[in-house]
Amino acid sequence: MSAAIEDTFGGTGRRSLALPVTGLWRNGLFAAATWLLASAVTYGLPDVITWGATELFAIVTLAGAILFVALSLTVHRLGGVGRTLVHYGPWFIVLGLWLAVWEVLTAKLGWLPKPFFSPPQGLLHVYVTDWERLLICVAYTGRLWGLGFFSGILVGFAGGVALGWSKRFAYWGMPLLKLIGPVPASAWIPCTFFLFPTTFHASIFLVALASGIPVAILTAAGVGQVNRSFYDVARTLGASNRFLIFKVAIPASLPNVFVGVFMGLYYSFAVLVVAEMLGAKFGLGWYLQFNTAYSAYANVYAALIIMALICAGLVRLLFVVRDRLLGWQKGIL
Repeated sequence: MSAAIEDTFGGTGRRSLALPVTGLWRNGLFAAATWLLASAVTYGLPDVITWGATELFAIVTLAGAILFVALSLTVHRLGGVGRTLVHYGPWFIVLGLWLAVWEVLTAKLGWLPKPFFSPPQGLLHVYVTDWERLLICVAYTGRLWGLGFFSGILVGFAGGVALGWSKRFAYWGMPLLKLIGPVPASAWIPCTFFLFPTTFHASIFLVALASGIPVAILTAAGVGQVNRSFYDVARTLGASNRFLIFKVAIPASLPNVFVGVFMGLYYSFAVLVVAEMLGAKFGLGWYLQFNTAYSAYANVYAALIIMALICAGLVRLLFVVRDRLLGWQKGIL
């Protein structure tokens, strides 16, 4: 499962791509053409409704087209960065086409009308005019997510090790975990108001619950699936139970643990909006709700893009951490 996730996010595939030794990067030129088309459509065709940052978006897409022309001439000199650009070349082409089509359907023809849909310059206008509030919301969401996610995976990891190692603990704990696990985090909101002194602590609990349960389940499965011969060999050499847990069971179960962490990461982001419903003053979830109430859907889409980029960046960072910690297992698993 972790290999499938890695392939999806390009963990190994692009390293094998060969760079052109000489000549032009054709996909770079095609990408430049599509971005130039988006710029021409944005600037040349009239808007059905006046939008902010139209000229700025035309300049940005034109700058992107110029950049792709420059990269098409120099990509063979960029090493690993060049291989990454070659790997994503078709995506750059499709992105330019999508920007042009998006612009036509929204700002130019109005087939996707305001306020439910926004052209790309509408999102750019949000970033230019509301960047201070967005940064504050990112900081508040980062604090809430960090406290909830890391506390959740720590408790889930410890509980998972106990469930996988101790049959007595699993006898009592596993039925409770199976009972709580399928329940959506939002269903616990009434209980959180009573159990926690502030809404901030209740929000942390919801994020921790969403991230900790998959970690606990997969950690328990990983510890329970460790080859029993590992334990027999270690006991023969005089290993204690402490050594068996920390030097045998936990290292052998780390691939399962990281799958649970990946799942917990996605679940934690999914519950952020719900968690910030509990009286938060700032945060991306609060920002989404606030602007949805006023039908400011351009702001909503802008915040969603930020959340998606943050989540993708964290997933990539988690791959780096996993590769560092599990480097010793290469060639074994």
